[in-house]
Amino acid sequence: MTTFDDREQAFENKFKHDQELQFRVYARRAKLIGLWAAEQMGITGEDAEAYGKLMVNVDFEEPGHKDIVRKLLADFQAKGVDISEHRIEKEMDVLLEKARQQLQAE
Repeated sequence: MTTFDDREQAFENKFKHDQELQFRVYARRAKLIGLWAAEQMGITGEDAEAYGKLMVNVDFEEPGHKDIVRKLLADFQAKGVDISEHRIEKEMDVLLEKARQQLQAE
């Protein structure tokens, strides 16, 4: 292999690693926002864990995080919890950084 091939392979490996890490960060954030939302709705224990896992699946419905926001808004409305879309977005930003820190610590 030439130096160029080695560098190309290194860049490809880094890109792959970065993409996998990003996927894991977003999945972790989805779970964390689900746990946060469950707490807001008074859901605890195994039901809260299940709701967190549900948010990970909801996040696969479409690119971005608007699918999660829509689901949370609908669930909050059904439970009579008054939390705005802006508040959800802000919490998701905080939890994105928390998810990134958790994964880096592992």
